[in-house]
Amino acid sequence: MRVAVAVFPGVNCEHDVVYALRALGAEAQLVWHRETDLSDFDGVILPGGFAHGDYLRTGAIARLSPVMAEVERMAKQGAPVLGICNGWQMLCEAGLLPGAHIANRDLTFICRFVEVEVVDARSCLTAAARPGQRLSIPLNSYQGAWVDPTRSGRVVLRYVEDPNGSQERAAAVTNERGNVVGVMPHPERAMEDVLGSSDGQTLIEGFLASLVPA
Repeated sequence: MRVAVAVFPGVNCEHDVVYALRALGAEAQLVWHRETDLSDFDGVILPGGFAHGDYLRTGAIARLSPVMAEVERMAKQGAPVLGICNGWQMLCEAGLLPGAHIANRDLTFICRFVEVEVVDARSCLTAAARPGQRLSIPLNSYQGAWVDPTRSGRVVLRYVEDPNGSQERAAAVTNERGNVVGVMPHPERAMEDVLGSSDGQTLIEGFLASLVPA
């Protein structure tokens, strides 16, 4: 199982993601955003942070990086593609997921654990979970409220208590096929009990279970 973890200037969670993947037995490799060939990988993760400083719109500049053409190719071929926090914003900007993100309802940066409920297990993020299961995952974002005027996004994780005004209390959304998912809380930061929760393992395991060797 080979997973590419794309690195954009300003992201800050790439090593956390690599640690989480390797802890569960996957081979993970950091890939610079100028990379133009991901054919050796079975899946790709876009980690969180502040890509290119988020100076235009969150994810808008990163969406133009060369690696995103490969991310789009992999998504169309059915490979698992996961965007975490800033990575979800990139996927929306790239048109791989519907909707967009706006500032949190209270215009504050949220940095705390939140409880989410699995509402749909048919995705590459929730494949190892069960509907109704509740997970404690840390949320770290300012522009984390997802909005989708088309109402075409399929919610797979929902906040138990709404922290940011996200439409339908969405904490994670997938495409129709279920192989492209964006999630706002950080599962890679909830891999061990010493960190406050190991519930993130369930979501990373779901991603790994969805990998099919290229």
